[in-house]
Amino acid sequence: MSFNTFGHLFRVTTWGESHGPALGATVDGCPPGVTLDAGMIQHWLDRRKPGQSRHTTQRREPDTVEILSGVYEGRTTGTPIQLMIRNVDQRSKDYGNILETFRPGHADITYFQKYGLRDPRGGGRSSARETAARVAAGGIAREVLKTLAPNVTITGYMVQMGPHQIDRARFDLAEIARNPFWVPDALAAKEWADALDQIRKDGNSVGAMIEVVASGVPAGLGAPIYSKLDTELAAAMMSINAVKGVEIGAGMAAASLTGVENADEIEMGADGPRYRSNKAGGILGGISTGQEVVVRFAIKPTSSIHTPRDSITRDGQPTEVVTKGRHDPCVGIRAVPVGEAMMACVLLDQILLHRAQTGATGPVVQIGQGAAD
Repeated sequence: MSFNTFGHLFRVTTWGESHGPALGATVDGCPPGVTLDAGMIQHWLDRRKPGQSRHTTQRREPDTVEILSGVYEGRTTGTPIQLMIRNVDQRSKDYGNILETFRPGHADITYFQKYGLRDPRGGGRSSARETAARVAAGGIAREVLKTLAPNVTITGYMVQMGPHQIDRARFDLAEIARNPFWVPDALAAKEWADALDQIRKDGNSVGAMIEVVASGVPAGLGAPIYSKLDTELAAAMMSINAVKGVEIGAGMAAASLTGVENADEIEMGADGPRYRSNKAGGILGGISTGQEVVVRFAIKPTSSIHTPRDSITRDGQPTEVVTKGRHDPCVGIRAVPVGEAMMACVLLDQILLHRAQTGATGPVVQIGQGAAD
């Protein structure tokens, strides 16, 4: 299986399966001399790990990260950093009844069609468990960003679960850490808890929408055509398990706007250009504007559910599938740290590319201060 690596200069290769002995990531291209230890990465993994509320899978994984290489005396050496997270709570027997059948809505059937075999235990490589490795790599990216772009902050949260949406009039970032849904709306969190309890009782699942915002991003990141910042972000978010749609800024809603409504008007401020709105999501022509970079992605409902669904066996016979085991009724809940990690990896990669081409970590020219005619 190829294509397990993402990034250009900051490159991350993930490895491992849901029910294998371990999973992890190899991070190449990390600059030397960055202060790093396992605890700095563990902080982010603890936010993603399963079993932290009744609303997520009850699989109990400590997700303890081990650094096997690339760090000496608490600092990165510039060589590949090998990260490993051991699996300790696999229950492969839960998948015994689907060894010869395909789960509707799951990658089972396409993996088999492509490779002629599949790992049915938790979905193998297609399991959302793979995202733990991404979060670990994102932890490294955040530490490097503290040095190269210290003003960057990355915040993710849920804005929708099934048909339920947040009320942006009640938007409160402080609420994100106070509820298991990562939602910046206290009333929505209470309503969603009741709704998801019913979804679980019904043996069903539900989708979600996640928003990730990066503030303090310097202008100038990205490229005009084949490595647009929004292209890289869209690819990164779409690569997350169960993601079916990505949008930047106004996104799909831009199709219903007029040019007057969509254009973010510009004025000159004391510290440079200021924009009166952010329909562009902080990116114009593939290059960051210096505004907040805003990305949203849609997560489909978990495919493994207790409700019977019609399918076929490997030899083409009709059958009925009921998936046993421990699964998230809304996998979007634990996707927030994953989206944040992918944002961190992409921004760092783009900063390194920008430095390589221009020698700068931000704008080459400050508008109003010596711009070319």
